[in-house]
Amino acid sequence: MQTEINFDGIIGPSHNYAGLSHGNLAATRNRGLVSRPRAAALEGVAKMRANIALGLIQGVLLPHARPDRHWLASLGTNYADAAPHLQAQALSASPMWAANAATVSPAPDTEDGRCHLTVANLVTMPHRSHEWPETLAQLRLAFANPAFAVHGPVPAPFGDEGAANHMRLAASHDAPGVEVFVYGEAGGPFPARQHREASAAIARVHGVKQALFVRQSDEAIAAGAFHNDVVAVANGRVLFAHEQAFADKENFFTDLRAALPGVEIVEVPAAQVSLEDAIRSYLFNAQLVTLPSGEMALILPAEARDTPSVWNWLQAHVAGNGPIRRLAVVDVRQSMANGGGPACLRLRVVADAVTIDPRFLVDDTRLDAIAAVIETYWPETIAQEQIGDPALIARIETAREKLLEMLRIVELIDR
Repeated sequence: MQTEINFDGIIGPSHNYAGLSHGNLAATRNRGLVSRPRAAALEGVAKMRANIALGLIQGVLLPHARPDRHWLASLGTNYADAAPHLQAQALSASPMWAANAATVSPAPDTEDGRCHLTVANLVTMPHRSHEWPETLAQLRLAFANPAFAVHGPVPAPFGDEGAANHMRLAASHDAPGVEVFVYGEAGGPFPARQHREASAAIARVHGVKQALFVRQSDEAIAAGAFHNDVVAVANGRVLFAHEQAFADKENFFTDLRAALPGVEIVEVPAAQVSLEDAIRSYLFNAQLVTLPSGEMALILPAEARDTPSVWNWLQAHVAGNGPIRRLAVVDVRQSMANGGGPACLRLRVVADAVTIDPRFLVDDTRLDAIAAVIETYWPETIAQEQIGDPALIARIETAREKLLEMLRIVELIDR
């Protein structure tokens, strides 16, 4: 049975606040603060538990080897001798944000009837540009069944940031849908990370039968919406977006209504929730999901509840006749402080669960085992002046190895 499965990135033991992501306002604002990798990873586990309690199927993607010694070797150096900025880029725990792992086109949408995944190249940011080889290795393990086709990255220089700039709308998860590829062109002082050429290439490679290519507004990028999922999210027949999310929303909405009759567009007016409040609270970087009851729920960061304009709008929507019927608040403050909310932490895959390598699927018992490894091996804190400390690096590498051994995904240890 085709259903949606959320694969959350387990927050890695090297989680720190190096402020590497230009255009990500939270990451820049919190640069140099002391991070709490253990607390961060346990927050992620608690989020997955909450999803399971809602009746959702939950999977995981795993921390990458950090520091990335292969990447440093390709630059002619090693971790001990590397300049501090290269050490920080090699140590980044950014693979935790699984929404940037790949773009996923479910089987009902594609010409050959397979689920296609293209690993994101993430070439715009140096600290993320070296993620794709290990992400690809994980995807090829998890989705080795012939029901899937896993593709390598779009070549540089065409930037691709994965599912964070991709939405899917359909009458149901197992019905043919329309895929919306959102790209950028300008963002004031910040780079537009998703190129239209990359989006078009993925649609061709996947054989997507119905695709729309939509430009993100310059205003949204300049305000700190470095990915589309900071200002818009979709699920089922519902598009939930900020009024200023798209450059030409009228034509987009017209095309979307023609492609998917019955689509519901829930637009949050800027007069009620400013772009600044939407981005600070990550209102749209929420998981919009369909529960087993058929109701639609919005899984939100605590910051959304703490922002009066956002919470007032949400309360009014739920009290009315809107399609979002339930609000679920989760605490992912450590991830939020580095610029990633609930939606950043997950990759959505529509598939039959029996076709997925079971090592990548979790229930409460497996989450107990993951939490035990985190509590034992993850560093409690990392200060920026520690990132060159050999003892810290040894602990980070041991922690990941212990997790992979416990999950019996040892193929990834020596990558």
